[in-house]
Order: sequence, then structure tokens, then C-alpha cells
Amino acid sequence: MGEWGRLLLLSRFGIEEVKTKLNIINEEYEFLHDYNPIEHIYTRIKKPQQIIAKLERMGVEPNAVNAYKHLHDVGGVRVVCSFARDVYTIAEQLKAQRDITVLNVKDYIQNPKPNGYRSLHLIVEVPVFLTDHVSPVTVEIQLRSVSMDLWASIEHKIYYKSGVALPAELSAELTDCAEELARMDTRLARIQDEIKWVMATEKEEQDG
Repeated sequence: MGEWGRLLLLSRFGIEEVKTKLNIINEEYEFLHDYNPIEHIYTRIKKPQQIIAKLERMGVEPNAVNAYKHLHDVGGVRVVCSFARDVYTIAEQLKAQRDITVLNVKDYIQNPKPNGYRSLHLIVEVPVFLTDHVSPVTVEIQLRSVSMDLWASIEHKIYYKSGVALPAELSAELTDCAEELARMDTRLARIQDEIKWVMATEKEEQDG
């Protein structure tokens, strides 16, 4: 197997390690708790062309060895949670696992990008146990709420699929939409809390 094939295979193994941990968390919430903050889990591996282009933008020789050394997002996992606050819950549970090493955190929820993009990015390192040795593999984990994921998906289609530069007023409108969705996220979470409180109060009255 060539170096590129080995890189992609290791990245896939790293993704599977992270995905297994998330699936366990997901199923525990599903069967042992009254609320599951995880809505969806997605995975992706960058294509060699994308890896080469990114290395070239970095001014680094585009080969598999440098990709392994300099890139931390060849393998990626995206976790979509119900609300923004759930993002931090899942992130803390991942950080607490002994065989996950958090290398970097970028909080675009507390500090959104200028265009309105919101997400919590973790770069983590996980051990991949091969037949003859253990290889540390880095994986990017993006955690978003449903509203954040909706905005990011639409924004991606507008910018990357259309291939045109948007006028400033339309870009500003996209940013406004991100802010409106963030406010909606907060409102819906508050409504959920109030519903839980009403249900708990009714249960106490019935038990009493």
C-alpha cells in the first residue's frame, strides 16, 4: 500500500474510533436517559485532491508524509445536537475519555465567524491499534446544533455550489439569518425547559 493509501486508511480507522465512542454515548442517552441531545452523526474523509490543494496553500510539499504531519482534518466527524447547549455537553463527555487527547479547540459558537458561521471544533488524537503497533491519529470533530447545521449547509450550497460572489447586502443578510437562528435555538431550549418543569410539577401533584 502506498503512503496515500496508508494515510487514508489510518484516517478512516481514526474516524471509526471516534464514531464508536459517539455511538456509545448516543445509545446510552437513547436507552438510559429521558433526553438524547444527539440528532445525527456524520463522517467524512478528505479526498487526495483536497489534501494536496490544502498543503499547497500552506506552502508545504504535497505528499502523504506532510499531510500526516501538518493536517489534522483529513478525517472528520460532525455531530448535530438538538440545541447549542447540548454541543458543550457532548464535547465535555468526549474530553473526559482517557484515550482521547484534545489538541485544539475552536469555539465558533461563543465567537462566530464574520459570516455568521457557528460550530465547536475539536481536534483530537486517538490511538489506533494496528497488528504490530499503535498509531496516533488526529480527527476533527465538529459539533453543531440543528439550527447551526441548517445554516452551514445552506451557506455551503450558496457559496460553493453557485460559484458566484454574493453582493455585500446578501452576505449581510446571510449573517442576519445566522443570528436569527441562534436566537431561535435559545428560545426553543427555553421552551423545552419550561415543558420539562410543567411535566415535573404535574407528576409531583399526581404522586402527592
